[in-house]
Amino acid sequence: MVSQELKPPLAGIKIADFSRVLAGPYATMLLADLGAQVVKIERLGIGDDTRGWGPPFDKNAISTYFLSVNRNKEGLTLDLSKESDQRKAQELISSCDVVVENFGSGGMEKFNLGYSKLVATNPKLIYCSITGFGTSDLAASLPGYDLLVQGMSGLMSITGSDSDNPTKVGVALVDVITGLHAVVGILAALRARDEQGFGQKVELNLLSSTLSALVNQASSYISADIIPKAMGNAHPSIAPYQVFSASDKKFIVAVGNDHQFVKFAGQIAPALLSEKKFTTNQLRVENQAELTKLLSAVFTQNTAHHWINTLRKVNIPAGAINDIKEAFDLAQSLGLEPVVEIDGTKSVANPISFSKTPVQYRSAPPKLQE
Repeated sequence: MVSQELKPPLAGIKIADFSRVLAGPYATMLLADLGAQVVKIERLGIGDDTRGWGPPFDKNAISTYFLSVNRNKEGLTLDLSKESDQRKAQELISSCDVVVENFGSGGMEKFNLGYSKLVATNPKLIYCSITGFGTSDLAASLPGYDLLVQGMSGLMSITGSDSDNPTKVGVALVDVITGLHAVVGILAALRARDEQGFGQKVELNLLSSTLSALVNQASSYISADIIPKAMGNAHPSIAPYQVFSASDKKFIVAVGNDHQFVKFAGQIAPALLSEKKFTTNQLRVENQAELTKLLSAVFTQNTAHHWINTLRKVNIPAGAINDIKEAFDLAQSLGLEPVVEIDGTKSVANPISFSKTPVQYRSAPPKLQE
């Protein structure tokens, strides 16, 4: 039986959050969901940049962008150009376990809040710094915005219909990935502190996080000297693993191995099984254009619903291409409870489920203090 007295995983951890926009705020929100006390420090009279990003705005005229990554936080506004407010920030940090900032290289030092100064009085402090491209002299001159890094990291070159049409991902994925890496780094540093008694600086940058997230595409270049290109909705190493057009709309087929392909072809086009050039995944990838043409001619003969049901009956992965509303409806129908409401403000539920120390939703994003 789960006790109501069990503490959340990060109970007792206090975080001073100087970060803005997305990567840092997303990281600190996730940590706050796990029980950490997060104090969000914003510019006096202005606040986080995303407070003004819109439309859309919710029923209370608050930016939905800001709402997406700032629940479970306490609010504090400071003018860090003033020595008095710098001292207030230092006093706050003296009682904190973690600082998170994304001011850019040297930004916090201007306000007497750099790592070397703070760790001198709080040696167990975990200081997480997020930049766009690192801390070298050259990197410091480069602005760290998600869209720029999507382009400069190569992500846009492999996204889109072809190499002539580089396309950004439909959400600020670079910031999200970096935020997740920040959570991992902070938790690892806290664990090291528990075991060895010291704090440390944790550094992340948007470019390195994105290169790491390129996984197999990056490995294609560094291990095989092959520069990946955009392939639309096809896969560079698996076939058929892509989007097809049915008679009414598009849908997805994801055949992941040779065993699945035998069952897939048996349902869709049995003649493919006698074609040697389609017998293995490697051969199917090498002959992907021809395979796609043959399958496309079949799929246009019936509806997406028909093909999805046909393939699912033999356990072949196939699915619809949902819009955001349909995606939330699907999650709700599966019992996943994807939306939480706190003080009348809705947000996406934390995706982590614990058996004994559940995620907590304590407060809506803070209002900007005067």
